[in-house]
Amino acid sequence: MRVVPTPVSQLVDILDLERLDLDLYRGAQPPHSTLQRVFGGQVAAQALIAAIRSVDGPDGLGETHQPHSLHSYFLRGGDTAVPIIYDVERIRDGRSFSTRRVSARQHGRAIFYLTASFQRPERGLEHQDAMPEVSAAADCPDLAEVLGTVSARAAEDWRREWSTLDVHYAGDTRDGGGMEPHGRPARARMWFRASDELPDDDALHTAVLTYASDLTLLGSSLVPHGVLIGQPGLQAASLDHAIWFHRPVRADRWLLYDQVSPSASGGRGFAHARIFAADGTLVASVAQEGLIRVRG
Repeated sequence: MRVVPTPVSQLVDILDLERLDLDLYRGAQPPHSTLQRVFGGQVAAQALIAAIRSVDGPDGLGETHQPHSLHSYFLRGGDTAVPIIYDVERIRDGRSFSTRRVSARQHGRAIFYLTASFQRPERGLEHQDAMPEVSAAADCPDLAEVLGTVSARAAEDWRREWSTLDVHYAGDTRDGGGMEPHGRPARARMWFRASDELPDDDALHTAVLTYASDLTLLGSSLVPHGVLIGQPGLQAASLDHAIWFHRPVRADRWLLYDQVSPSASGGRGFAHARIFAADGTLVASVAQEGLIRVRG
């Protein structure tokens, strides 16, 4: 594997799981994270890599099946001080589809479950949504700059934790956010990509997209309420997460994250999103529900 410059090399490293036994893997933690619990996108991406290796790796089927969807639940907050064990269960191997279930464990307890489905590539009917009209990534401000208008500490924390990704703010439906609600008060758009070039590895690019997909989606459910994730008095956490992979993707090229939250209730926010390549190709769709509990 080609050496990738830091900090992207750290992300590549934590997605390169250690094989302990057949269908049993260990995932490392980022070396300098200050997060209180494991980032949900990290555990989802590592679990997906474990599932992929049981299909297309040395212990796999010996043929190309590509992930087309994943569905997952976050059960407990992960401990950033110890590795995560990923145990893969081979649910089904068919001629066209294969299914894997992955349990992520720490301290003898499950913290996360993922089910992933894989398909042998085939031709079929094609259509897709058009990409919305939006400013190019180069014309949109870095998200850290936007956060800096709210809090210098928030901007500093963002740059320290998420420098593996370039994330540019393309608007939302807050007052002054540049987007009209049109009956949808909770909308937000971001451009994102890995902050440096990645190796030519389809599984890695899919995993990096998975990693990034958990970063801003829940925040779209807060757009009408004037609060941000990380602010005092707000308890926020991903509860479940699903991705449908429609077409091949390069996660080191700009991707538009078009996010909408149709509902927030009961201390939970629900959001879904479309991910487009810069040329307008719809590469993935995402859905998530998360905790957005206001305290005090």
